[in-house]
Amino acid sequence: MDRARLDLNVEGMDCADCALKLEQAVGRLDGAFHVSVNFAAATMHVEYDASRLAPEAVTKRVRRMGYAAATVGTPATAPAAAPDSRGGRLVGAIRSRPRDVLTLLAGVLLLAAVAAHLAGLPRPAVTALYALSVLSAGSFVARKGLTNLWLTRQMNINFLMTIAAVGAAAIGEWAEAALVVFLFGVGETLESYTMDRARRAIRSLMALAPAEATVLVDCLDCEEHLGQPMASGQPYTGGACPWCVHETQLPVAELAIGDRIVVRPGERIPMDGRVLAGESAVNQAPITGESIPVEVGPGTDVFAGSINGNAALEVKVTRLAADNTISRIIHMVEQAQAQKAPAQRWVDRFARVYTPAVVGLAVMVAVVPPLLFGQPFLDAGDGARGWLYRALALLITACPCALVISTPVSIVSGISRAARAGVLIKGGAHLESAGSLAAIAFDKTGTLTLGEPSVTSVVSLNGYGPDAVLRIAAAVEARSEHPLAQAVVRHAAERGIAFRPGDQFRALTGRGAAALVNGQVARVGSAAMFADAGLPVPEAVLGHSARLEAQGNTVMLVHGARPAAGTKDGTAAELSETSEAGETSEGGWPGAVMGTAGRPATEFLGLVAVADTIRPDARAAMDALKAAGIRRTVMLTGDNATTAAAIAAQAGVDEARANLMPVDKVAAVDGLLAEHGQVAMVGDGVNDAPALARATVGIAMGAAGTDQALETADIVLMGNDLRKLPFAIQLSRRTVSVVRQNVLFSLGVKAVFLALVLSGAATLWMAVFADVGTSLIVILNGMRLLTARGNVSA
Repeated sequence: MDRARLDLNVEGMDCADCALKLEQAVGRLDGAFHVSVNFAAATMHVEYDASRLAPEAVTKRVRRMGYAAATVGTPATAPAAAPDSRGGRLVGAIRSRPRDVLTLLAGVLLLAAVAAHLAGLPRPAVTALYALSVLSAGSFVARKGLTNLWLTRQMNINFLMTIAAVGAAAIGEWAEAALVVFLFGVGETLESYTMDRARRAIRSLMALAPAEATVLVDCLDCEEHLGQPMASGQPYTGGACPWCVHETQLPVAELAIGDRIVVRPGERIPMDGRVLAGESAVNQAPITGESIPVEVGPGTDVFAGSINGNAALEVKVTRLAADNTISRIIHMVEQAQAQKAPAQRWVDRFARVYTPAVVGLAVMVAVVPPLLFGQPFLDAGDGARGWLYRALALLITACPCALVISTPVSIVSGISRAARAGVLIKGGAHLESAGSLAAIAFDKTGTLTLGEPSVTSVVSLNGYGPDAVLRIAAAVEARSEHPLAQAVVRHAAERGIAFRPGDQFRALTGRGAAALVNGQVARVGSAAMFADAGLPVPEAVLGHSARLEAQGNTVMLVHGARPAAGTKDGTAAELSETSEAGETSEGGWPGAVMGTAGRPATEFLGLVAVADTIRPDARAAMDALKAAGIRRTVMLTGDNATTAAAIAAQAGVDEARANLMPVDKVAAVDGLLAEHGQVAMVGDGVNDAPALARATVGIAMGAAGTDQALETADIVLMGNDLRKLPFAIQLSRRTVSVVRQNVLFSLGVKAVFLALVLSGAATLWMAVFADVGTSLIVILNGMRLLTARGNVSA
């Protein structure tokens, strides 16, 4: 067996029922293993045995069903003439939309028939015009209906409409037959147009990244510079010229990882990459939804589709075109559109029963009253409609198009709107689930906080200046890679405090660090570290530490040799008086020990408080979540209880649970599920993966360019804006509301027309008009979600 795969673009599908019938027709081909049609994206995926089934046979079957098809990456229809010819474009348009052309011709003939009737022309001439109108629009409908019946053994709307038109003509209602097929054709055209608009909403993302890039290419074997000395002092003998670099335009598909590209001011960045040179402000709104430009410089990652600001950038390509962030977003959104929401699956199951049931009812309506109750089979002489006519109207009423399309168009619109705002929702099921959430659990670091510790305050003791404390602390921490240490060093640099990194640095894992500063031991760490080193911490220092910890800080005590007299202001003379190197302290460090004769005394110089700063939008996001109906918010963190409580209070979270390992976070989510039923977990998509997977909806934040986060979560906030979370929940709730509106409206119209048909008050054209009108109304109602603003309400 030679298993192969074929992906096709399909044009002409107007409703989800069409997609289902097409899926069944192709699935009946010998050698087809699996067929899936994505109605929202207008694509088909086929897995088949290449030794038994040829790709041409698949496309032929699709075309027999009345749709245009082509492999993904090529247009499903091709113009028949050169693009620079107006006549050629017109012919190409006509050939690509034959149904629309036939519908237009049918409308012209219908108007001509009405004019002939009003002009008093003979009845046979008027009937002939009506018949030509029926044949014009009805030929396409009949072919699709009969082909579908033959290939799938099921009736679709085209077959039902064919029976209705033929039946109307058979009983002499030529005008109604012409009006029926014309209105149906117009409705199909309008449905196709509106669905194409919804599809273009996500396909427009593909146009964000330029098709070409300006690539920097080194000059090879440059004759102009042969023999000239290079920076190394050696003469240039060939290869890449160190002086010459050329710019050339290349399609992005030809670029490789490591290539260097230039992005000029105002241009869109063509590839994911890392900035090598230049500083600019980049608008990442197309990717993350964040409207404020991001400052970028050497070492910063940038994404394809974002817009460069006011300076040129040299960027090193880090991802291929097919694998960049915008491509992955488009692929995942199309996959999400293909996944059916629970409401859509219910509608599909209902339609499978509903349609044959109404067809059976139509047969009974046509036969039972005349046979059992002596009612007229054909129209009565007094103008009353016979039961055959009512049965034909009932067949049109049986069309499930409005009902079947009511859900997917809303889901597609909701997912597309969210994607444009920087929120990736991976399927209709997750979209629905987000709308029913009752509680949300949050990770702390990187979610409610910025994930980057910073110094919040410096407390000096014994009369020393804050700069003196910070200088000693930075000198000790300069060799450390710990985030808290880097925060201290960064803060000292920002304040312009000069320091020299200490010697003989030693990190004491989980407690602090020590180093020789100006020849004397200086320590920075927790109170526990000093207790272990035999340096008791005074009660006053512990009091300062407790106060700062209660505010959500991590506190580091700074201990060192007392500066020389007159240097407590933090000048360069600090700790300049040193003793001879000699004795070793308990911690294994040479230098001063308190009270040792001949050496400067040591003491606690101060405290440095460091905290992971709360996100500025955290409290506003929590308030918006409560306004959106979220009953409870909980923060889950591995931090200590004091810090957790302080961060939760600042963020506006209802509850904080501290000292949690990953398995504890899963247990916490389980408890929330038992209590509330529908719970979301918001984290970074990697470290919190178990909890994300356990929650009803897993939400990853700030995941632009992060493979793990994109794959892990059900909903991905591409940027770092927490306010996107209430937006996503409100959009989900509004989408669920629109789906319910569409389903109830569709069923309501069916029920009303069923009563009108049975009473004889409804005509064929009224039934068609109602069916077409209902379909268009539910489509347009669903498409309103495409323009939903940031603060949407259900």
